[in-house]
Amino acid sequence: MRIVHWLRALLIFGQIWAGWTMVSLPDKVPAKFDLFYPFHKSFGILILILAFTQLALRARTVLPKPPASLPRSEAALSKVVHTTIYVLLILVPLAGYAMSSSFTQSDGVFFFGLYLPELLPKNDKAFEVYRLIHRVLAYSLLALVVLHILGALKHRFVDRDKANDVLQRMV
Repeated sequence: MRIVHWLRALLIFGQIWAGWTMVSLPDKVPAKFDLFYPFHKSFGILILILAFTQLALRARTVLPKPPASLPRSEAALSKVVHTTIYVLLILVPLAGYAMSSSFTQSDGVFFFGLYLPELLPKNDKAFEVYRLIHRVLAYSLLALVVLHILGALKHRFVDRDKANDVLQRMV
């Protein structure tokens, strides 16, 4: 679980950086379409696969309960944040897939040398909707990941009760 967690975290930050970089590059830069877009799609699908893998592992694993001394409100917020992160780890790549699949100028959904089937009809108006959804959900995921990190750091460095330090369970 720890390995999948940290691998997924690394991939998410890489995806955010790649997404920001690729959309800011001029269309004349060959790396935009030859490197960034194909690998952004590949790593997005990989994140989707890792999310399902981690959900399967969680279903088979007894997870540690939140520390007993953790305030109820923080335990509830943690549960909501974790659940929403998992939902977004599925929805963001699916919205990206829908975006790529529906764009009339897209050459397909690339996954590390393979092209996945495009299940949606080409439609640039639908593409615009999927692009907006992908962007909003990706920024929502980023906000929740930042909240997740801040929560872990708060428990490590701010809480007076060191029993609340949940970070030690994931390192």
